[in-house]
This record gives sequence, C-alpha cells and structure tokens, in this order.
Amino acid sequence: ESSATIEKLVHEKVLHPTLADIFRDEKDRSLLLYRHQVDAIKKGKERRSFVVTSGTGSGKSLTYLIPIFDAVASSNPGDPKVRAIIVYPMNALVNSQYDALKRYADSYERKTGKSCPISFRRYTGQEKEEERKQIQQNPPHILLTNYVMLELMLIRPEEHTFVDATTSGIQ
Repeated sequence: ESSATIEKLVHEKVLHPTLADIFRDEKDRSLLLYRHQVDAIKKGKERRSFVVTSGTGSGKSLTYLIPIFDAVASSNPGDPKVRAIIVYPMNALVNSQYDALKRYADSYERKTGKSCPISFRRYTGQEKEEERKQIQQNPPHILLTNYVMLELMLIRPEEHTFVDATTSGIQ
C-alpha cells in the first residue's frame, strides 16, 4: 500500500531536508514509499527495533538505509567518521546495494551540482590494498561489508578505527 513520498516526510519534519534531494526515482520524482517502509523508517528514527518481511523488490533495504542517511545528515555530515556498518551475507549483495546507492548519489550530483553529502564505500576484501588504505585514511559515513570483513575490523589494528568508539561515529 502506497503511503508517502520522501518530500512529504521531509515536509512533516520526519526526515532531514537533504534526503528529498537524494532519494529520487529515475524520473527525478520524490520516492513514493509503501506503508511498511514508512512505518519502519519511523521506528528506526525512534531507535526502535523492527523486522520487515516482504517480497522481493518491495524496498526492504530503504527501511534501514533512509534512517541511516537521515542520522548522518542530521549529525554533522562534514565529520568523516563511520556512522554505520551494514553487513551482508555475501559480496553480491554488497555490490548490488553499493550500485543502488551510487545511482542515488550520482542523481544527487546531477541535480545539485554537488557531491552527495553522505559517503559510502564497499569494504569486502575484493578491494586492492591501495583502495583499502584510502578508505582507512578517509573513512566514509557508511561501510557496506560482509561478516568476514566485520570480524577482521574487530581484530586488525589498521581497521579497528572503523569500529572503535573513540574514533568512529557508531553509537
């Protein structure tokens, strides 16, 4: 069941205004969300747990991505710290989600002429050493990874800054 657009949620002060320029469809219209998405987004904003069970292509990933983007946009996005780590069971899902986020970021840049204020990167072990070092030195707001790399982030000193409470923005 259709519910509300991102622009409507921004107008109602549920979401940060920047999200209206980021989350747009391929025709540059504000995304129209389903009721289950809006319900989940509101729960996420309240820092309440939620589970979304719905069919393929129903926009489940937006139920957690939008609250994450909102949290970053609302809390000093100029500060380059990892604010969220999204863990997927396999690299194919990381890559698919990265591609979807890249389309939103590219659309934002075309629309505004500015880089997307919310940064995200893949960190899966597929990246070359030089790229991993660049990510470590200039961490994105959102890391998309898999469970193996998350474990390594917890134990390797050069990656521990992603998850350390004193150096990351993860709460």
